[in-house]
Amino acid sequence: MTGGQPKVSVVMPAYNASNYIEATISSVLKQSISDWELIVVDDCSTDDTRDKVSALAENDPRIRLIALDKNFGGPAGPRNAGVRAARSDSVAFLDSDDIWHPEKLQIQLTAAGNETLVFICSSMVDFSDEAKLQFNPIGNIVSEKVSFWRQSVRAQIPTSSVFISKALLLEAPFNESAAYKAVEDYHCWLRILQSVDYCLKLKTPLLYYRKSEGQISGSKVMMMKKVLMVHREFPGRSFLTAYVFTLSHVLGGLYSRFLKKGM
Repeated sequence: MTGGQPKVSVVMPAYNASNYIEATISSVLKQSISDWELIVVDDCSTDDTRDKVSALAENDPRIRLIALDKNFGGPAGPRNAGVRAARSDSVAFLDSDDIWHPEKLQIQLTAAGNETLVFICSSMVDFSDEAKLQFNPIGNIVSEKVSFWRQSVRAQIPTSSVFISKALLLEAPFNESAAYKAVEDYHCWLRILQSVDYCLKLKTPLLYYRKSEGQISGSKVMMMKKVLMVHREFPGRSFLTAYVFTLSHVLGGLYSRFLKKGM
């Protein structure tokens, strides 16, 4: 790292992530740029997650473990803690079981340019067998703009693909209420899109999303109720609009996750 400040702070919430976290951290270590820091925020794991991260941190000073002393019961609190601890002005999120393309950070840094307030994401694809992942070189990338309205209609911003200015996250942190668990990111991106014109989405899969049993976003009925709650409680949103956006969100999500198998 140059001048003590990395180009990007990677924030990774973790809870009982022992099965996959080493592979996920490996995808950070394999990035084509080396000027980053990785902040793993452990939410009081009861397995050996902390031991594995500590061992990796001993061999690489770019890796930091923040061991929380109380369990938040979801990723919002750990993400906020990681953002506050970030030494870079730019933050990238990565959940503890997902995988990045080796060029992910470099491509997003290039896309960010010299902009002061940055909000970038990418496409993602699902995977279940890590051994079958292939990382082809990235050529020309087409991008699109995800506006507040488009994000309201359907979630289009994969959290583990987000590269964003720390300042935006400090102004609109993740909602740590238990009621917002599994939709805290959707809500956060909506709030941020009220202060910036759009999120720039790079239409190439830089994120590989692990499909596994027991994921907190797995229950479709539960998710529908939570999305409705987000829209019902969002300022200036009518009762009818909340229901319309919830329906479009659910239908769009079914198409993306079961037919396209990606976002």
